Amino acid sequence: MGPMPSEEERGRGNGDDRVRELKQEVQQLKEAVGSHAVVDQAIGMMVALGRISPDQGWDVLKEVSQHTNIKLRNVAELILIWGRQGEIPADIRAELEEVLDRHGPTQIPGAPPS
Repeated sequence: MGPMPSEEERGRGNGDDRVRELKQEVQQLKEAVGSHAVVDQAIGMMVALGRISPDQGWDVLKEVSQHTNIKLRNVAELILIWGRQGEIPADIRAELEEVLDRHGPTQIPGAPPS
């Protein structure tokens, strides 16, 4: 058995572990914030395209995610790509249109009744 580490060495080891833990936590928080931004932007697209409320936009993303078995963040990313490039997988587009039809359109504030 080798020599026991000094108290200073043990403390430094714990500090290194803590630094690693904090770096990992910061990375997870960055990913969460990025994910939140992607989802919020996709909700905004649903609001604009579907003339629905933000709460309904959230419900649309959830339903599309559940019905296609694709993570909600990934559905949101596909919607943002669609907004930028005009491309979206046919099955996602079909599901999105179906769900949007069920949720909207809502009346736009200040618009004459349809």
